[in-house]
Amino acid sequence: MRSAKVQVFAAALVALVAGAAAPEASAKKLADQFIRIEINSTDGDAGIHIFLDGVGWDSMQLKGPDGSVLFNVLAEGSVGFQGITEFFFESAEPSFDEQPLEELLELFPEGTYRFKGTTTEGKKLKGKARLTHVLPDGPALVFPVDGQAVDPDNAVFEWQAVADPPGGEIVGYEVIAGCEGEDFVDYTAEVGADVNSVTISPEILDQGGTECKWEVLAIEAGGNQTISESEFEIE
Repeated sequence: MRSAKVQVFAAALVALVAGAAAPEASAKKLADQFIRIEINSTDGDAGIHIFLDGVGWDSMQLKGPDGSVLFNVLAEGSVGFQGITEFFFESAEPSFDEQPLEELLELFPEGTYRFKGTTTEGKKLKGKARLTHVLPDGPALVFPVDGQAVDPDNAVFEWQAVADPPGGEIVGYEVIAGCEGEDFVDYTAEVGADVNSVTISPEILDQGGTECKWEVLAIEAGGNQTISESEFEIE
């Protein structure tokens, strides 16, 4: 009889401990998240990009590798009731004259950054993202540069491949181009690391715009990216 009571007590104790641990174990994970450094090699500045995506939440906190709180987001009123899913922001990007890159890296050290929040249903929500200091060079733009004219019927935009940075790997490029006009349509494409040119259709470029610009982002495997940009004209 005594043995049966002990077994019942032990089972209850196990259930109690399991129940106490359940909230953390049942925390939902973010669907996606990142923290990365973006450098503009043409303008000479840099900043931080942070993104997260998850089920509807009304509070979110981000902690740095040392445990310090970097931001707290609290959604209230109608937004808090509805909940937030995707959330993205960019930091200010002072020039390197105002804030050298080394200072930015000190503010955002390498390591794991942790997101902790609460869903609109009161459940815990968490995620983590790793930031590295592996930074790619900016692509050297070949054509068009410095206001060169582009034939819309033969618009081949070209850049030089970027060498892998020490300890890293270039995994691809993002190309963005467009001309400001009444019917502005911009061009965006993501290409592999083995590609160094794209052809843009006349429908994108021939919009009657006079202020045309294009940029190429070199993307490193850890997510950091560096932009080079230039202006061009339409023939």
